[in-house]
Amino acid sequence: MAVLGLAILLATAGCGTRADRAGAEQGSAATPASLGMVDIRDLVPDIDTDIRYAGPDNFTGAPVEGYEAPKCYLLRPAAEALAALERELRPRGLRLRIFDCYRPARAVRRFVEWANDPSDQRTRAAYYPALEKSSLVPDYIADRSGHSRGATVDLTLLQCDRPGSADCRPLDMGTPFDFFDPRANTDHPGLAPAQRESRARLREAMERHGFANYPMEWWHYTFRLEPEPQVHHDVPVR
Repeated sequence: MAVLGLAILLATAGCGTRADRAGAEQGSAATPASLGMVDIRDLVPDIDTDIRYAGPDNFTGAPVEGYEAPKCYLLRPAAEALAALERELRPRGLRLRIFDCYRPARAVRRFVEWANDPSDQRTRAAYYPALEKSSLVPDYIADRSGHSRGATVDLTLLQCDRPGSADCRPLDMGTPFDFFDPRANTDHPGLAPAQRESRARLREAMERHGFANYPMEWWHYTFRLEPEPQVHHDVPVR
């Protein structure tokens, strides 16, 4: 009952009132903070972030609408859990690298528009070489994303030269981030042993801190106290 009560409290704090949600869709003065989110760098100032959708290095080939700054916002309980994990990993010579956190609904709509444009094949070789672009919806690109609720994060693990070092490199996960292919499935049978181990290390670490993996994407995790499914915010990241 205590967990249920906390989940209800988080849902209320995270999504705000119905008017808040409508205002966000209409481009009001709402901010991630007003929706109960915090910038992860407020908790871990030097955390490694590579927010792909704020620049051109992503599957659309261009900065994505809604990402006006390369920032990671999450609902406070999710952000605090992620910060705790980062602190746990550092003495072991590991760190996190974050690719995406809260995602405005307008960015999701842009993804769908891109997927439905067969003339734009600029990024096929890097992101979906074995699939037709038309097949990416809905398995890989949906018209609504859990990221827009503020409790989902895309990330990987870094191995550092020594504990506390900033000289770190990503572990081999078998595919890049946002690679649209069955090989990105967390438990894909074709992985090399070292790649399987790297994914298992990430999943075990995330699960210890309350995050669950989306099996189709090794990088995708959602905090256990996620708001209700109908919540999808559209406040820009800035």
